[in-house]
Amino acid sequence: MLAAPLAPTRTAITRTAYWTRLLPLLAALACVTRLPSFARPLWNPDEGYLAVEARLLAHGGRLYETVVDRKPPLLPWLYEAAFALCGSGSLTPLRILAVLAQLLTAVTLASLARRHWGERAGRTAGVLYLLVSVGLNPQDTQAATFEVFMLPWTAAAVWCADRGRWGAAGTAVAAAFLTKQTGGAVLLPVLWLLYRRDAARTGLPRLAAGCAAPVLGAALLTDPAGFLFWTVTGSAAYATVTGSGLHVLGRALANTGLLAAASAGLLPPIARAVRGAGARAAEAWLWLWLASSAVAVTLGCHFFGHYYLQLVPPLALLAAAALHARPGRHHLAAVLISGCVCALFVGWGFLAPRAELAHTERLAAALAQRTAPGDRILVWGIHPETYWLAGRAPATRYLTAGLLTNYSGGRDGSRVGEAYAVPGAWPVFRRELTTRAPALIADDSRGKPYAPARLPTLRRLLASRYTEVARVDGAVLYARAPSPPGTAP
Repeated sequence: MLAAPLAPTRTAITRTAYWTRLLPLLAALACVTRLPSFARPLWNPDEGYLAVEARLLAHGGRLYETVVDRKPPLLPWLYEAAFALCGSGSLTPLRILAVLAQLLTAVTLASLARRHWGERAGRTAGVLYLLVSVGLNPQDTQAATFEVFMLPWTAAAVWCADRGRWGAAGTAVAAAFLTKQTGGAVLLPVLWLLYRRDAARTGLPRLAAGCAAPVLGAALLTDPAGFLFWTVTGSAAYATVTGSGLHVLGRALANTGLLAAASAGLLPPIARAVRGAGARAAEAWLWLWLASSAVAVTLGCHFFGHYYLQLVPPLALLAAAALHARPGRHHLAAVLISGCVCALFVGWGFLAPRAELAHTERLAAALAQRTAPGDRILVWGIHPETYWLAGRAPATRYLTAGLLTNYSGGRDGSRVGEAYAVPGAWPVFRRELTTRAPALIADDSRGKPYAPARLPTLRRLLASRYTEVARVDGAVLYARAPSPPGTAP
């Protein structure tokens, strides 16, 4: 006679009921907070860069050789896979994946908070994370770019370390790094948890192997030397404190102010916890997570808004811990304030002006009209999405003028020019424009410090081989000049 199956334990039933109630709420919040992301084809140049990279990779390009970027390979590969499945004409599949990434981050944070401070704290952490995650300029929060896809890995790294799963924690750290280099900062709280558990002898080798294997695998799947150069050693000029100090300081203050406003419901309980005995509710690993994230935000001294998203997960957990120590009206106030502020940022997402996108669309339309589908073009500017919108391949591996002039982060020109380019870039650029001369060049500098007039090599190229044929919203279009009679093309 067969034995009757064991009845599910009360703990299992309680756990299932908890997530059955919480998951729909978090899923709905993730969808609502990211609704503006579907309202326009592109949000920022990072999306455009990734879209162009993915198309080039799909047509035989090699990452860090014929397709280059300062970022690790995980997100370009994700874009390439999404384009292979759904076509490359829209970023909607990536928008959906971004919603899922936000949901996964919120669920992981809820699980962490529930384990430490109870079920209510778990719900609070997940909800507060999603409400605050859109609390910056919409072009930074609604885009399907690096930080959004990095944060699930950082949260997973801490989640695994909190449970003593050191190999998995190392793999999550590596995946965060392979999405964006600053994701590796989560290694600090992971190491602290390893130390506190006194598990260094057995856990450290597993953690190291988990970190090393994915990174080495990514290097071998691309070009090891190119991977090292483009992700680590080749960005010294970009990650410098010199150039446009006041402009960068202004951006840092503006984005700090925006995130502080979005966190208006979180900061008071955290501040009260720090002043009182409730500070003990927040573990040291959580403060280390916040501190390492803050270092990652400041690294390179650019202070772009999307950098600040790395602060949101530890802030949400700190608030959940502080509210657990002081339940009651403080908890309701934190959620209500965060919800109201979130509504303002979501509204901003729908109403945000799109002047640069409109300009890029008009320029892309002009380029598509004046070239054939198989022609290669050069867009001299900082909007690589022009290639994607025009449906034309770039004539060079350098998709923005920033890689060839160090114009990025709003530099004022003191460290912008050929001398500050990525090392070795200009000889490669000259060779590419000689072997596959672009049918059309669009100078989209519009008075910026990287204008061709300030770059002898590009200025000579335009003067000797090209002639102006049109202007579009301040951008100058150049077509190849006909060769003089009797000369070889």
